[in-house]
Amino acid sequence: MKIDKYPSVKTISEDERVGMVKEIFSTITGKYDFLNHFLSLRRDIAWRRFAVKKMVFFRTNRFLDVACGTGDLSINACLEHRDISATGVDFVYPMVQAGNNKAEKKGLSSRINFIQGNALSLPFGENTFDVTGMAFGIRNIPRKAEALKEMLRVTAPGGQIMILEMTFIENRFFKLFYYIYLNYLLPLMAKVFSKNAAAYYYLADSIMNFPSPEEFATFMRETGVSEVKIYPLTFGITCLYVGKKP
Repeated sequence: MKIDKYPSVKTISEDERVGMVKEIFSTITGKYDFLNHFLSLRRDIAWRRFAVKKMVFFRTNRFLDVACGTGDLSINACLEHRDISATGVDFVYPMVQAGNNKAEKKGLSSRINFIQGNALSLPFGENTFDVTGMAFGIRNIPRKAEALKEMLRVTAPGGQIMILEMTFIENRFFKLFYYIYLNYLLPLMAKVFSKNAAAYYYLADSIMNFPSPEEFATFMRETGVSEVKIYPLTFGITCLYVGKKP
């Protein structure tokens, strides 16, 4: 379905949002990596590298990548930490296919497996992974507390819960420029490369309606994640949240 604009996340139900997100990511898979790099000025690459350098493996040497998209976080983790294996889960099958193809091309198929699955019902036992992460996915999940609780369940005690996510910039000097970029420049550029440029209106809307860094860190603590730290990246456009399973 090709439309000019998706409804705001504030005006739709949870089920409607899930369906909308699934449609969006099914239609942009082919250009997903290119547009992420291009529209972030390749900062998304640096953000993921920063995240994987914060990962600590101590027991299972296993990493779980929730809402993995095309698998860049898992691939970066395995390149940085040579003794680990990674599993990626995404509910959009074309993304899973793209991730497995990418892992094969990089010679990592024996260490990484991408599967289709639901972040609210992860198909793994308790205490399975040393690190459970999500990059740019929690913003698209309406039932965020359930997703975090599932991440906690499958993480080993003392293991890390990592969330890498974009937010609306709080720096007053850059706020206006960022608003214009998100709502006007980004969708305009996306139209040149994507068959579904409306997806990038959704991206702007979801970023602007995401909690502030302090609010989201508090939410993580209230959900059961301990020792939550915030690492603002690129003027606060993106934050890495790192906590632990008690």
